[in-house]
Amino acid sequence: MDHYVVISTDTHAGADLYDYKPYLPARLHDEFDSWARTYSSPFDDLIVATASRNWDHGLRIAEMDADGVAAEVLLPNTVPPFFPTTPNITISLPRTRDDFEKRWAGVQAHNRWQVDFCALAPARRRGLIQIFPNDIELALDEIRWGAQQACFGGVLIPAVSPGDPQVAPLFHTRYEPIWALCADLDLTVVQHAGAGSPEMPMDQPASNAVLITEMALWAQRTLGHLILAGVFERYPTLRFVPTEQGTLWVHQQLMMLDALVPSMKAEAHNRTYGMFGGSSVDEMTLLPSEYAKRNCYLASELTPYDAATIDFLGADHVMWGSDYPHEEGFAPHSKLAIRWALHDRSVDECRKILGANAARLYRFDLDALAPVAANIGPTVAEVATPLGDTGYVAPGGFGYRPFEGGLALKRLAPERG
Repeated sequence: MDHYVVISTDTHAGADLYDYKPYLPARLHDEFDSWARTYSSPFDDLIVATASRNWDHGLRIAEMDADGVAAEVLLPNTVPPFFPTTPNITISLPRTRDDFEKRWAGVQAHNRWQVDFCALAPARRRGLIQIFPNDIELALDEIRWGAQQACFGGVLIPAVSPGDPQVAPLFHTRYEPIWALCADLDLTVVQHAGAGSPEMPMDQPASNAVLITEMALWAQRTLGHLILAGVFERYPTLRFVPTEQGTLWVHQQLMMLDALVPSMKAEAHNRTYGMFGGSSVDEMTLLPSEYAKRNCYLASELTPYDAATIDFLGADHVMWGSDYPHEEGFAPHSKLAIRWALHDRSVDECRKILGANAARLYRFDLDALAPVAANIGPTVAEVATPLGDTGYVAPGGFGYRPFEGGLALKRLAPERG
């Protein structure tokens, strides 16, 4: 086929606030009504006219078609019931049992909304089973329920903030049943950027700026945590996907781990680093980078500067995402973004990065998507055509682009001097 099947592994969706109510237990309906009446969203893109992109099926499909995207993996974006009104809404885990029980009901409502939303385009959407790490048994029950639905392609587990007083870090053995179940059910484990210190003061001039710039930083710890905890040693088929965290950090983190881990093992008899090892380190049979190249897959807005990561991990372990409908995302110019990042990669590499890897990890049917891609997808020749010298060097995310980007906000790069 001379068109690429493009699957965005990083898009966001969710119900309009009151549309979550039918998915809640009836006993919470009155409390939900009281909460919803006073709720004020901290995010402009959930208030202005563009908010409907999160839940308007027809609009979303039309914009996907125009953008050349055949299918999408859904991450949450709107506000589930009983969540707080703060800028760190997406990264703050429940702090009390009462808070957990209400927010857990909200997360379950979102999961059940996903079933119906994906059913509107079953070949073109896959949801993620969102869980909280606070209660392992409830999380396991939710994963088992989700695995019985055709629409889910993986499990979304949040990053645990450093020093969280209520929730143990993800290297803790209490999470062993989750890793075991995901491996047994062949479900991909996904983690989106978003973590911060629960004790960080939010009344300082730099508080929100620090919060947003650290959202990916703290989540990036999870890869090392899972490696050092021996999770990938015990579950060699488990797939882990850090999402919207960039890619350039991976090589640096693995270089550090590759240097330290061998000297931390008891067999090394290293007087300095030996004291920092432990049973999980001693049981590791591969280098940290070897686990990553086997178990880890990266989903990100790609730029030319991610080429080093593609070469390091291999094209089989990198996936493209548009971040739709976020204003800092590539839509509505994803075809340009793909050319920018991948014009000098082989056709085989592009097919993997743009669609085949996502199909394998998230349970898409490439044959079902082929007719869609034949009508809307970028052509092989189009992707192979470079944009030329744009003069821009910043990666995607919160920087400037070599083209107009965003939905709610039109971001233009500055003129070159």
